[in-house]
Amino acid sequence: MSQDFFDLDNFFDDRMWKSGLMNADFWNGKTVEPALNIKENEKGFEIELAAPGFSKKDFNITIEDGCLNIAAEKEESEEETSEDFTRREFNYKAFKRSLQLPESIKEEEIKAEYNNGILNFRLLKKEVPQKRPPKVIEVG
Repeated sequence: MSQDFFDLDNFFDDRMWKSGLMNADFWNGKTVEPALNIKENEKGFEIELAAPGFSKKDFNITIEDGCLNIAAEKEESEEETSEDFTRREFNYKAFKRSLQLPESIKEEEIKAEYNNGILNFRLLKKEVPQKRPPKVIEVG
């Protein structure tokens, strides 16, 4: 992961308990936070966030105080009734993830796209003026 990004959600986590083998959610198949890949290229960054089972309308993405905040929530229920029984199933999925953006990002041009369970972000870098070589001043 690029050192330019700082994952605010994991800053104070004890990895053994929060997302390691000691976490009860690991054993029952629930995911506490989605996996995240950050790739840097010369034009900017690409972020891939694994979020299967959601639709585009389930996401709430904001930028606040230099942070990219990603949240999703989905609730589903299913009911089957017959003469002898009624079966009801409820499913609730939610997550939140925040990333501190580098100052070199054009926040107003961040793009997000959701396809095949992957939420993709494209972040463009600001053009940084090239350093001018030092100018030597002669003392008269």
